[in-house]
Amino acid sequence: MIDKLYETARDAVDDVPDGATIAIGGFGGAGMPDELIDALIEQGARDLTVVSNNAGNGESGLAALLKARRVRKLVCSFPRQRDAHVFEALYRAGDIELEVVPQGTLAERLRATGTGIGAFYTPTGYGTLLAEGKETRQINGRGYVLEYPIHVDVALINAAAADRWGNLLYNKTARNFAPVMAMAATQTIAAVARICELGELDPEAVVTPGIFVSRVVLRDITPARADLMQAS
Repeated sequence: MIDKLYETARDAVDDVPDGATIAIGGFGGAGMPDELIDALIEQGARDLTVVSNNAGNGESGLAALLKARRVRKLVCSFPRQRDAHVFEALYRAGDIELEVVPQGTLAERLRATGTGIGAFYTPTGYGTLLAEGKETRQINGRGYVLEYPIHVDVALINAAAADRWGNLLYNKTARNFAPVMAMAATQTIAAVARICELGELDPEAVVTPGIFVSRVVLRDITPARADLMQAS
């Protein structure tokens, strides 16, 4: 019997190794898997490479993982924003590496891993610092940059609902990078607001099929988090 349900977030992240590449879903606060990140901090894995849209907000979620000094390198699209002070302090001190990837390119590099694409050309970044050291070529008179897939060991994502097979539904903008991160990861761990019976989820509404999901944990929905979920 296939059953991917785990009792706690701590159990779900228990075997994440040091040095792993971790994809963390979220767009700002929307879809950020805070409980899984907190569990990972407690678990103790370090020297991580984190792939995410931004560099964390305030001092919770991804920012808390950075503050705990568990991250060696960050791969993201938006490292600077008003409340990314934890990352900024680490970067200015030389305590973290940074690879900036344009947002669409980041999504496509993750998707390429899941679909088996070896590399792709994109015009984004051509002629800028982001193209330095990369192969470029002209296609129909336009400049392109060759980009490679991002291979991920573990993806930590949020979803609105799941069944025990790991089929996932998302809530509006909380979906963001989660589907392509799940495709790119060797192991995907999803924290969800609701566990459904098999057959309860409409197959036409499933965004991430269970084949891409390794573990599912029911997250604790506080009133504040419920309001945030509803807003996003």
